[in-house]
Amino acid sequence: MPAWTNWAETVRAEVIERTPTSVAGVQHAVAEAAAAGTRIKAVGAGHSFTSIGVTDGVQLRPEGLTGVLRADRDTGLVTVLAGTRLHELNDTLWRLGLSMTNLGDIDVQTVAGAISTGTHGTGAKLGGIATQVRGLQLALADGQLVDVDATSELFAAARVGLGALGVITTVTLQCEPAFALAASESPEPLDAVLDGLDELVATNDHYEFYWFPHTRSTLTKRNNRVLPGTQLQPLGRMRHYVDDELLANTAFELLNRLTTRRPALIPRANGLAGRLLTARDYIDRSYRVFASPRRVRFREMEYAVPRAAVPHVLAEIETYLAASGERIGFPVEVRFAAADDIWLSTAHGRESGYIAVHQYHRRDHDAYFRAVEAIARSVDGRPHWGKLHHLRAADLQRSYPRFDDFVALRDRLDPQRIFSNAYLDRVLG
Repeated sequence: MPAWTNWAETVRAEVIERTPTSVAGVQHAVAEAAAAGTRIKAVGAGHSFTSIGVTDGVQLRPEGLTGVLRADRDTGLVTVLAGTRLHELNDTLWRLGLSMTNLGDIDVQTVAGAISTGTHGTGAKLGGIATQVRGLQLALADGQLVDVDATSELFAAARVGLGALGVITTVTLQCEPAFALAASESPEPLDAVLDGLDELVATNDHYEFYWFPHTRSTLTKRNNRVLPGTQLQPLGRMRHYVDDELLANTAFELLNRLTTRRPALIPRANGLAGRLLTARDYIDRSYRVFASPRRVRFREMEYAVPRAAVPHVLAEIETYLAASGERIGFPVEVRFAAADDIWLSTAHGRESGYIAVHQYHRRDHDAYFRAVEAIARSVDGRPHWGKLHHLRAADLQRSYPRFDDFVALRDRLDPQRIFSNAYLDRVLG
């Protein structure tokens, strides 16, 4: 059997691969696995750090299930096959005169994988990608297809379904007329950011910042819509290459290799990075502003906490690093999102701040991640489903008001657990 690994190389598995090229092909593969008593799992781009996409049976690959099926420029409704990569979709949407309302900062995921794990961007008035879903089609454990929309009892569960309810075959997204964003990126002191955080989040369409541990320095990002017809002013080719390829990827990789051998250099390296950052402003297509290339391999954990708790959580992380002597070379990323009504969304029922911590793949991340996890859990933080965490069903049940409803629905739709795996057994019971 072929070996499969995810992007982060945190998970490896030997799987029976199937690459259906149609919705009917997905139905057939599911029904065949169910009849044989074999577990089956659809995998997206493999960009989850957890083992959510692993199976000990049949793995459905996304490559044959891509493309836009229908697009209505008047309503903005676009139906795509589930394996379509976000970056491919964004290019197609732009040619159609459409854009997605919000996106994360990585665009290599499949549409189904992104919504199933709760992928999000940033914006106080905006939810994650799953909140843009207006319908989806699900292949159930018996191979039956069901259409799920706002009139369906499955809608609140299936949009962030973890792959536990069935295999998503198509997704209908609410898009809008194509728009550009004015990006303003600048280094700012952490204290100034935290002092003005509420206003910064409220007065920008999309606001986020990166804090460099062992310093009081941040890189802030403000992305705001411009009027239709505004002339694009993208980064020049050389500035893009120097900032986003040479510094953010090539040089950062070399720096991490050096500091892996000499961790004592990390505080000085972070301080130097904070001093070397320069401001930049540009206007470009929305999806080009949202996403950035990430070529340095890392491990990541992210927790959604009540928005008001963000300064406290960052202060506790800083206290831990000072007391433990741990040296962290990756910035801490902080983003924001509106509350939503999706049962297993990390923003269910509350405005949220997202705090993501990273560690270079050649260094041990466990102690750091466990410490941050304990801090986030002390304020009822919820872990991103596709990023590393240690929680189990009993922990998560206390944080999600509709957790038991989701589990009951799963029991009804997949009583034989053909869509399950070790990760879902752990987080759902």
